[in-house]
Amino acid sequence: MELSKSHLVVATYRENQEAAESLRQETGAEIIRSDIGSSRDRDELVAQLRANYTSLDLLVNNAGIAPRERRDMLEATESSYDELLRTNLKGPHFLTQQIARWMIEQRRGRIVFITSISSYTASTNRAEYCISKAGLSMSAALFALRLAADNVQVFEIRPGIVRTDMIAAVEKSYEDKIAAGLLPQRRMGEPQDVARVIRAIADGLLDYSTGQVIDVDGGFHIRGL
Repeated sequence: MELSKSHLVVATYRENQEAAESLRQETGAEIIRSDIGSSRDRDELVAQLRANYTSLDLLVNNAGIAPRERRDMLEATESSYDELLRTNLKGPHFLTQQIARWMIEQRRGRIVFITSISSYTASTNRAEYCISKAGLSMSAALFALRLAADNVQVFEIRPGIVRTDMIAAVEKSYEDKIAAGLLPQRRMGEPQDVARVIRAIADGLLDYSTGQVIDVDGGFHIRGL
């Protein structure tokens, strides 16, 4: 919603058409159904974007899912692992590969990877999620290094505990932990906290900071003694 105030936004969804339609009505964004984990869907998405638009200023890799069921890593299934790696890592990595080629052609662009504090914080009841986000952090660093000389800036945003549908089932537990001191800033993050950082990147305010990891986590990353 933040970007749509000043930019033409194209958003994708995989399953929740009702939420996607609500976003379109609220923001005027173009909505495209696309499974980022599917090679065919990625190809079709990029082809459609190229056909409809002469340039692309910003890619935000925000696709992500949590395990359907949190299980101890000794009980987690290969199917869950494959599903999360496909959506959270493989899809964004290879979508970025295609978009990066386009941005090199136009000699400019910005790319954002939305990862998580789980890229470096171990949760043994959702190991596959942590692995997917750790891999995505490395993907962001690799693209930042590869594209810097082509005037394409790449950033990683690491949200902490943010109030979204993904944590709805455990939100109360997180609220209790935050109240007990888990975060230096004693509140849960909101989607707008992440959106404001994306807006700053989109507006070019961080163009000399390619490769930067931006923590949006209420201070979770700070090591205290």
